[in-house]
Amino acid sequence: MRNPLQEQLLKAGLAKKNQVDAAARELERQRDGKKKPSTAHISAQALQAERVERDRALAAERNAQARAKELQAQVRQIVENHKVRGDGDIAYRYVDGDKIREMLVSEAQRRQLAKGALVIVRHDPGYALIPRSAADSIHERGAKLVVDHARPAVAAPSPTAADEDAEYYKKFVVPDDLIW
Repeated sequence: MRNPLQEQLLKAGLAKKNQVDAAARELERQRDGKKKPSTAHISAQALQAERVERDRALAAERNAQARAKELQAQVRQIVENHKVRGDGDIAYRYVDGDKIREMLVSEAQRRQLAKGALVIVRHDPGYALIPRSAADSIHERGAKLVVDHARPAVAAPSPTAADEDAEYYKKFVVPDDLIW
């Protein structure tokens, strides 16, 4: 259906029928483009966005797990390549978590452990001795070492009530010759 202006233009011979039809089709296309999207279309877009976000989160998690496995493999390889054979007859005791462990080492290895030149690391089912340079590269990768005398394991403890009491009682001098 044409509008009255188009009819008048056709009767006057100023426009041809195909021009009027093309103009009508163009108006139709413009109206179709301005229509509001349906609720089904909106919900489908929201669902698609949710799926994309979930897929992105899963991919990030998989990448983090793959990176952790890669770092573990690197640490294992460093330990295997730099492992120092712990042979000797001196029992060297060290703390792993809340347990006291023991390893047989030579006198030279014991001195190196005390200085921090050698480090004990947790390796597969047991423990291994490695040099300081290898321990530093393991530490950079975020792995925890068992015994590392060069790095303090925990920060200095904060003052407690016992420390405050000791500070208070320093005011009162006890003579050396006092016998109870």
